[in-house]
Amino acid sequence: MKFDYANPYTSTRIPVFARNVVSTSHPQAAQAGLRILYQGGNAVDAAIATAAAMTVLEPVSNGLGSDAFCILWDGKKLHGLNGSGAAPQAWTPDYFSRKYGADARTPPQRGIDSVTVPGAVGSWVAMSERFGKLPFADLMAPAIEIAERGYLMPPVVQQKWAAATPILQSQPGFAQGFLPWGRAPEVGELFRFQAAARALKAIAATKGDAFYSGEIAEALEKFSSANGGSLKVRDLASWKPEWVEPIAQNYRGHTLHEIPPNGQGIAALIALGILEHFDIGSIPVDSVASQHLQIEAMKLAFADTYRYVSDPSSMEVTPLQMLDSAYLASRAKLIDVNKAQDFKAGNPVKGGTIYLTAADESGMMVSFIQSNYMGFGSGCVEPDFGISLQNRGHGFSLDAKSPNVVAPGKRPFHTIIPAFLTKDGAPVMSFGVMGGNMQPQGHMQTLVRMLDYKQNPQAACDAPRWRFNSGLEINVEAAMDPKTVEGLSSLGHKVDVINDSYQDFGAGQFIWRAGDPAVEGYVAASDARRDGLAAGF
Repeated sequence: MKFDYANPYTSTRIPVFARNVVSTSHPQAAQAGLRILYQGGNAVDAAIATAAAMTVLEPVSNGLGSDAFCILWDGKKLHGLNGSGAAPQAWTPDYFSRKYGADARTPPQRGIDSVTVPGAVGSWVAMSERFGKLPFADLMAPAIEIAERGYLMPPVVQQKWAAATPILQSQPGFAQGFLPWGRAPEVGELFRFQAAARALKAIAATKGDAFYSGEIAEALEKFSSANGGSLKVRDLASWKPEWVEPIAQNYRGHTLHEIPPNGQGIAALIALGILEHFDIGSIPVDSVASQHLQIEAMKLAFADTYRYVSDPSSMEVTPLQMLDSAYLASRAKLIDVNKAQDFKAGNPVKGGTIYLTAADESGMMVSFIQSNYMGFGSGCVEPDFGISLQNRGHGFSLDAKSPNVVAPGKRPFHTIIPAFLTKDGAPVMSFGVMGGNMQPQGHMQTLVRMLDYKQNPQAACDAPRWRFNSGLEINVEAAMDPKTVEGLSSLGHKVDVINDSYQDFGAGQFIWRAGDPAVEGYVAASDARRDGLAAGF
């Protein structure tokens, strides 16, 4: 595809062209991945090293206690990995009603009873064993060095760290791990994470076994029990990541691939399947009409996603039914181009996260995401090994009628989603956008800009975004044209203009294959809404 490289938006970044690329939201993590590529590693090795470094460099968004998902092109075929953790064996609706009252609708948002089995470390090991070139221990080396020597605090990470401190400072282990001076670090201040270095060394030496059945697993059980939780070594030891077949939706001659449920990636596929019925490219890119159509398609997608998506073992409908072309055509007919609507779920039966991407000159491309959820996750940090634990258990329902009701060994509804684009079966782009329910919205908005409007990846990344919340409520970035904001309001959207883009509109990383990777390479973009970097050689 020939992109327009004239960027119409204010940006601090330019596209990066290289044959080997790593892009993520912290510059030192991108450099950790490049270090592995220089050592002869491939894109999978680089992605793992980058992910490990990110647990130290951006703990406001992920940690060694994170979950993860991956879509990768191995040079011949696309593969998906579901690294979301399962509920402890003790978890039932009765477990939570006894502890938190019969009126509780979900497990708690924070604390030890929001923690499911962490899946990130197991995902690194699975990727390394199947597709890596270098020894697994070599991939942990950059992260260990960063944790031991420390790093200077960057602005966006510091802002999120300070904002989370009042909420989480009383959670077990949080202050010991993340408030070394009794407060959040300041911008430019040196932060060391020696406990995480110990964990990374144990993970490196045992290829992850220490985390799931050894000394780290034992420490996690002890920590959980001491704080009233139920996570056991047996829960950790019995869990494995799952290789899955990505689900897909065609759009404008390309195919978007997402991880199947229990994740929300299907929402992006539904929205694009609906937009396929509109000639959106004939409408000016930043116009009211274009943004309105995208918002309404996303609302319809979320209505079905929130109603039906859960662990596949308990879903009432299949992803194929939700993506049925006739069903999506019927949903598209519900959109009124002159009015915002509050859509409900249809009936398909009738028919605070980090993201990184890496690619190498052999043609291997990796789309990888890992997250603690809601910024620092549960807030619980096992002190001996610095394991900052996610709070994905909060994604369960306690309603017995819900397909997403909590159960022992079950995976909850999940928000983190990597994405991958192909054309005629060939790889085109590995990409993702961080930030809760902003992720499928960001996937859709950036793809529309690239495929319908030929905006280059950095321009599509820089463009002002909107975010649907619920009902008729949307947020828009302050950079959006006031006339567009006014026009959306006139259609009935309840618009709230947000000045803080760091918190509400996600952050994307994109690697687009420009041609033969060994000859032409890739064009990459990194979102200015974070501290990140696209780097290559």
